[in-house]
Amino acid sequence: MLVFEMVSFCLRIYYSIVFLTKKQQKQTSTGLTKPRRLFHICFNNTIMGTHYEYIPDTGDIPLVADISSCVLSEELDVSKFGLLFAGAQKNLAPAGVTLVIIREDLICEPEACLPGTPTMLCYKTHADNDSMYNTPPCYTIYVLGKVLHWIEKNGGAAGINKLNVAKADLLYNYLDNNEGNFYHATAEKGSRSLMNVPFLTKYSTAETAAAGKKDEADRTDAEKAALAKEKEINEKFVKEAAAAGLVNLKGHRLVGGMRASIYNAMSIEGVKALVDFMKKFAEENK
Repeated sequence: MLVFEMVSFCLRIYYSIVFLTKKQQKQTSTGLTKPRRLFHICFNNTIMGTHYEYIPDTGDIPLVADISSCVLSEELDVSKFGLLFAGAQKNLAPAGVTLVIIREDLICEPEACLPGTPTMLCYKTHADNDSMYNTPPCYTIYVLGKVLHWIEKNGGAAGINKLNVAKADLLYNYLDNNEGNFYHATAEKGSRSLMNVPFLTKYSTAETAAAGKKDEADRTDAEKAALAKEKEINEKFVKEAAAAGLVNLKGHRLVGGMRASIYNAMSIEGVKALVDFMKKFAEENK
């Protein structure tokens, strides 16, 4: 299949209507002033582990969203957006192909693009050539087709979302209710990602966060000891988790701690194995 045929396939299994409450509409409209050419959001933030639980109402300003890390993890009303784009590497296929769903009136003529815009960066170039203006990444598109059929077989975006909610609920419920509060999630309820779950241990506190922002020479002995303990526990968790077959759990430097990325391909058994490991680690390091 060609990329544009893939887009059509995605639309068939992705489309759903999302209803906003009046409160949500009011919140998303606040602060939007004209003139604006577009309004851009990252629908799922992999670093912070946050996610839009609603589609912002931007009026007649085109809403553009990066959905790379949550594409086809849930139903989404694509008609609410001017443009959606997603790198394939999280939920679709190996890196190398990009999914774009764009409103036809936003596909402008090359002469309407900003002066100096390369031919390859004009969407009309690709729309007019069925995404084959240059040689497409054939193998990656082939894998994308396999993944899309797998998603359709599992109930489409709605079916995959049920699995994702079950996985995320399992992990978040443990983080929110673990004995002794050894762990805690960093994202607030109501804004939590189903795909990326950052979490800290009890050794990461407001005090260590504040101390981490100081120059080392300005830290007290107590702050240095607390930071050393935090680093020791985090590194120990990541190392022992890897030995148990649970890899890539090191948190992003902006958040610290650990981060579990539980994309579509992750099974609920994998999340259960992580929670079991977390329980064991907490008991041994409390």
